[in-house]
Amino acid sequence: MKVFLASANAKKIREMERILAEHVPDIHVLGIGDVEGYVEPVEDEPTFAGNALLKARAGVAATGLPSVADDSGLCVDALNGMPGVLSARWSGSSKAVEGGRDARNNELLLDQLHDVPDERRGAHFTCAVAWVQPDGRERVVEGRMDGRIIREPRGSGGFGYDVLFVAQEHDAEGLTSAELEPEEKDRISHRGRALRELAPYVAADLAGSAD
Repeated sequence: MKVFLASANAKKIREMERILAEHVPDIHVLGIGDVEGYVEPVEDEPTFAGNALLKARAGVAATGLPSVADDSGLCVDALNGMPGVLSARWSGSSKAVEGGRDARNNELLLDQLHDVPDERRGAHFTCAVAWVQPDGRERVVEGRMDGRIIREPRGSGGFGYDVLFVAQEHDAEGLTSAELEPEEKDRISHRGRALRELAPYVAADLAGSAD
């Protein structure tokens, strides 16, 4: 069964397919790169949920497929919850080079927190995932992962701010999200939690469509 994920991030597409496959074993997630001439909408909503819905609706309009979209970000206590919905664009970087953008965002975040003591470097990831069907039915769920920001990047897995974030569940050993095995990251991540909540609805809706 095909669904569209409104993202060009190959790692995110694989992550989402892996989690949804637990409930929908034959699911195939298509990304923006699979749709010729796809034009991404401007993410101008003030909330994660608003941006997720905006992207999922655009996905349905462009592909005619049931569409999933997420909007997620890092909320840092010492920065009054920023970068928040601006996480992907925090350094003003273009989306053209994913890895380069991530590096610049991380460098800026470390610079902004350079004089913040360890005990005040708390943060959490938030993720809103929207599921929109061609018949107009919509659902939005949210997930959260609490943790802290370290002082230098570590790890080669994940993407975005994963190299700087130590989740609460791994605080004792100090492993960043980028150092976790994919299955463990899925288990505790904000996106994993939101997708596991959403997956049964996706499975039921797709089963109904196949009847």
